Amino acid sequence: MTKAKLSVNINKIATLRNSRGGTNPSVVEAAIKAQQFGADGITVHPRPDERHIRYQDVLDLKSVVHTEFNIEGYPNEKFMQLVLDVRPTQVTLVPDPPGVLTSNAGWNTIANQQLLQDIISQLKDAGIRTSIFIETNESMIRAAKDAGTDRIELYTESYAVGFPSDKEAAVAPFVEAAKVANEMKLGINAGHDLNLDNLEYFAENIPGLLEVSIGHALVSDALYLGMSNTVKMYKNCLR
Repeated sequence: MTKAKLSVNINKIATLRNSRGGTNPSVVEAAIKAQQFGADGITVHPRPDERHIRYQDVLDLKSVVHTEFNIEGYPNEKFMQLVLDVRPTQVTLVPDPPGVLTSNAGWNTIANQQLLQDIISQLKDAGIRTSIFIETNESMIRAAKDAGTDRIELYTESYAVGFPSDKEAAVAPFVEAAKVANEMKLGINAGHDLNLDNLEYFAENIPGLLEVSIGHALVSDALYLGMSNTVKMYKNCLR
């Protein structure tokens, strides 16, 4: 079994910087250090209002991310121009409306089939791996395959909410979703509210899990434990 990779989402570093203005803390330095400490990739999610990661940050990060660079976002014209200029390893398509606080739903891949096909075609022509942020609905996963994506990213908030009271019930829909994805030969990523308490159980139960993207919890833990220790602890959960 291949160990899942850890991609560190550094959006919260940008949030802290923007709260004061200036350049401290540096998202570029955060990406460099996270990789030095063992991160397998760096994730950013630029939003239209640039309230955390700015479009310029993405351009600045291009030259320092030597692992896997994952850019998340809604595929409007500005986002598409950015990712086609940067050419990251992976683009994760997220159905965020402009004013949403954080990603809170997966794609309806049936209703948005033509849009997704068109976007994914452009990304594939540029040599960029694609992933679709999605919930555990089997029909949506099958339609994601029809759209041409390489991977799906399972939206794990419901797992995180249910884990403290009944971890087996919480993970069960994700196990079934992973089986469908494996059957369809779709790669499996996961993210949202995964943390040091619930990550290991999730990773050991999801067949074919390739990558997790973690930001808020990891950066929060790093405030107490240090970034180096924290990255190592999260990677240990993926053993």
